[in-house]
Amino acid sequence: MPLPQPPLLIISDRSQARLPLTAVAEAAFAAGCRWFSLREKDLPPDRRRTLLRSLLAVGRRYGATVTAHQDIEGVLATGGDGVHLPSGADPGEARMRLPDRLLGGSAHSAEEAERLLRAGADYATLSPIFLTRSKPGYGPAVGLEGLARAAVSVPGPIVALGGIDATNAADCLAAGAAGIAVMGEIMRAADPGRATAALLKALRSGAPAHKG
Repeated sequence: MPLPQPPLLIISDRSQARLPLTAVAEAAFAAGCRWFSLREKDLPPDRRRTLLRSLLAVGRRYGATVTAHQDIEGVLATGGDGVHLPSGADPGEARMRLPDRLLGGSAHSAEEAERLLRAGADYATLSPIFLTRSKPGYGPAVGLEGLARAAVSVPGPIVALGGIDATNAADCLAAGAAGIAVMGEIMRAADPGRATAALLKALRSGAPAHKG
């Protein structure tokens, strides 16, 4: 499946969020984002699914894609739009169970991204492009040069993740990323709509790669 457009993925983290996640998503969608993923892996399944249903209800009003991290069962139970798999996961089973929904996965190297895409994923996030406050200790940073090498070698869309904000989002697209993903930049924002709008403006000034 093609990436949602514009190619901006917002990943949830309620521990950083200054507003309820449904309010963050509403503000982001109102600003033009059309892709949001519920992470919150520590929540019990019933609470996570209740939250996913609420996010899906918000997303439907904007024609947005709302996915979940890792929770295939939750996506099936709620009618979610897809799933994002953790690093090291095999997308084969997820693709069989979600044949017509968006399927992505986390990668920390070009080799891992290639494996995901060849096994049936629609996209792979590559991280961390830059060092990030959301996940300190993850690294080393891939950097723009590493992102560019991966974008050339990997047979499908790479979504850049990690330390991305309005000052470097366009650089990621210029390096070959098909899109960007952010967490703390939106979660920590006092005005997530304004922060989303700034990212989208930066993306429009970049040179998106139409790959895969």
